[in-house]
Amino acid sequence: MNKNWLKLLVFMLLVFCASLVEAPQMAKLPRIGFLQRRQPPTPANPDPLAAAFLQGLRDHGYTDGKNIKLEHRYAEGRSDLLPGLVAEFIQLKVDVIVVASGPAIRAVKQVTSTIPIVIVTQEDPVAAKFVDSLARPGGNITGLTRLTSELSGKRLELLKESVPGIARVGILTGSGLERDVQDYDAAARAFKVTLQPINLTGSKPDLDAAFHAAVKAGANAIIVNRDAVTASYLKPIADLAIKHKLPSMNEDSAYVEAGGLMSYATNDPEQFKRAAYYVDRILKGTKPADLPVEQPTKFEFVVNLKTAKQIGVTIPPNVLVRADRVIR
Repeated sequence: MNKNWLKLLVFMLLVFCASLVEAPQMAKLPRIGFLQRRQPPTPANPDPLAAAFLQGLRDHGYTDGKNIKLEHRYAEGRSDLLPGLVAEFIQLKVDVIVVASGPAIRAVKQVTSTIPIVIVTQEDPVAAKFVDSLARPGGNITGLTRLTSELSGKRLELLKESVPGIARVGILTGSGLERDVQDYDAAARAFKVTLQPINLTGSKPDLDAAFHAAVKAGANAIIVNRDAVTASYLKPIADLAIKHKLPSMNEDSAYVEAGGLMSYATNDPEQFKRAAYYVDRILKGTKPADLPVEQPTKFEFVVNLKTAKQIGVTIPPNVLVRADRVIR
């Protein structure tokens, strides 16, 4: 055997041995399931929450494919797809599941009581029976709550202050839950405003028909509920609100960035970025039961003056001065 063949044989043996060492290491990569009920992201409708979560993981030293493996799943706005997606996570033997919407959390909770679950929820996690208490979650669930419902009255107040003449406000929701409207009842009575439910049905709702019906019924402003369906159509919803010259308030600043008039909410990307902290702690051995559920301490009031101009609304100076961020 000549020297060149000998060198080649040695090289091939080294590659083979390296593959034997590498294979078990790859197999041991922790798997993170990331489940959302919204439509899958597209270039025209990206998922800023997933991007924020990925950044949070990078901040904690994790890179997908290097020292963790991420499994993204989207339910296309359909609750009936959730059990199957959760079953995929079980088959993949994920180490942690990160999940946002109430229906998705319930779907995961029904299937496993052992896999750690990190939630980012707009519901009260105690009232929803996701955890025993915020300080001592118990079980396999922990994470963050966005207190979305508790801010409902403030949203309607800011909307009314910005556009004093509004009398009928449509509540645009894709969740089909009565509480999305009921959350605003007390404030509506205080500000002498009539609420009008605008329910988006199906995974691909007819937004044009919903807006036409709202305008026909006399709605002169809308509040967009933050749920899996509306989150999938932020730009089309914002465009239709502008088309019909409807002042709009939202539960997510991403809507304002897409062209909505205003929002008052937690900083959702920051919440998902923070979720990576919980994943890191769990992967390092901390039990979910020992990680208190966090509540937000900062809320953002965001105003889009470009949209205000398009729909002919002048935001009063005493309201504008309170904005944390203004899009011009």
